[in-house]
Amino acid sequence: MAITKPNKGRGNGNKPTAAFILTLFGGILVLLAGILIAVVGAVATIFLAGIGGAIGLVGIISGIVMIISAVMMNSTNKSKVTTWSIIALVFSLISLANGGGFIIGFILGLVGGILGLTYKG
Repeated sequence: MAITKPNKGRGNGNKPTAAFILTLFGGILVLLAGILIAVVGAVATIFLAGIGGAIGLVGIISGIVMIISAVMMNSTNKSKVTTWSIIALVFSLISLANGGGFIIGFILGLVGGILGLTYKG
């Protein structure tokens, strides 16, 4: 007979792994695209009057928040997953301002956020 420990109110132990992975990779791509645009914008600031660096900064912030939301949604708490999924969706949409992480980052973040919202916990 096996001895099992009680789960102490943490749900059934299932986590939204697909939502976590997709949002994490989407956030990484958005962050990389933001860094690339910020560097190119800083170099070309003479021609663009600094707007490239500002757009890159939006991408960097969006990518960081998407990565944080992916890590925070990797939980068994349904309300926590829902909250961070909404944040991931919002910042995926904001990332379109800098190209959405080569568009793939936007799509991955969007699908990951939707999967997090549909998580049954």
